[in-house]
Amino acid sequence: MLELIKNPGQKIIMVTGGAGYVGSILLRRLLQEGYQVVCVDTLCYGGASLLDIWGNPNFVLEKIDITNQDAVNELFNRYSFHGIVHLAAIVGDPACKIEPELARRTNLEASKYLLESAVHSKVTRFVFASTCSNYGKMKDPDKYVDERTPLAPVSLYAELKVAFEEFILTKIPRDGICPTILRFSTVYGISPRMRFDLTVNEFSKEVALGRELLVFGEQFWRPYCHVSDFSQAILAVLKADAETVAFDVFNVGDTSQNYTKKMLVEEILRQVPEARFSYVHKEDDPRDYRVNFDRIRDTLGFSITRSVPQGIHEILTSIWSGIVKNPQDQSYYNIPLLNTAREVI
Repeated sequence: MLELIKNPGQKIIMVTGGAGYVGSILLRRLLQEGYQVVCVDTLCYGGASLLDIWGNPNFVLEKIDITNQDAVNELFNRYSFHGIVHLAAIVGDPACKIEPELARRTNLEASKYLLESAVHSKVTRFVFASTCSNYGKMKDPDKYVDERTPLAPVSLYAELKVAFEEFILTKIPRDGICPTILRFSTVYGISPRMRFDLTVNEFSKEVALGRELLVFGEQFWRPYCHVSDFSQAILAVLKADAETVAFDVFNVGDTSQNYTKKMLVEEILRQVPEARFSYVHKEDDPRDYRVNFDRIRDTLGFSITRSVPQGIHEILTSIWSGIVKNPQDQSYYNIPLLNTAREVI
């Protein structure tokens, strides 16, 4: 078991879900910024994303499940954390549908216990990875939702995110820890723990493999953000003055990066004119939202570094070049991969 060589001059950050799609990039950014990092992960999707930082003296893996309260207690006994970035979750609507009770235990109950333990241990910062899915469906299709818009979750995944947001904002004393909620856009792009079950990645992958893509509900809006830019936002929060971000909420993304699925197809066609698509029209998807991101830009100076067309190019070339040899491998998916047409959300 590797041990963290503690240095009183370095702040220790816990990253739950650190071996995952978002977390594996964040670990490297935190180490580059001079933090010591404790990755808390069950490695349910493997640990290959940690290989190149495995020997870093400022990094350690604690292979535990956050639903195990005894193991969580031991973490706080062993380390004096400056901050916690809470990414661990049963991620996405399909995965939560498959295991709803596990989703409740992990995404809500374990999250509450983790935060209460952080308060008791006098942790300074707590960053929670929430989602723009919390907005549900726009009431006015010509307007944008923002952080002041009432939340309208329409899936178990979003309901649990909203419930924990409410717990943070209403149940935690305001005289100690500084919690911040980040509502992430729909993510895409290359990561050490790669995923191809995300809209932009999935669409690009299908085209790269020369397949015809079935697009369900081409008219519905979502905001998109590159996975590496999530780390930028998290670091901006960790570095900000506490009074600027305490008990506050920020959408993470860029207003220019709201797309319908049809618009995504059009972006792909600009790069691969011979790509083949078929549309399956839907009227019943309750998730339809365009999001405004001015607040994180104006308050924290956050800006994205990559756009959706750049992300499409990343995925296409990673497959065409052989960097990703078998994008159909189950390791790239959070739910069982079926050999049938399925809807990508």
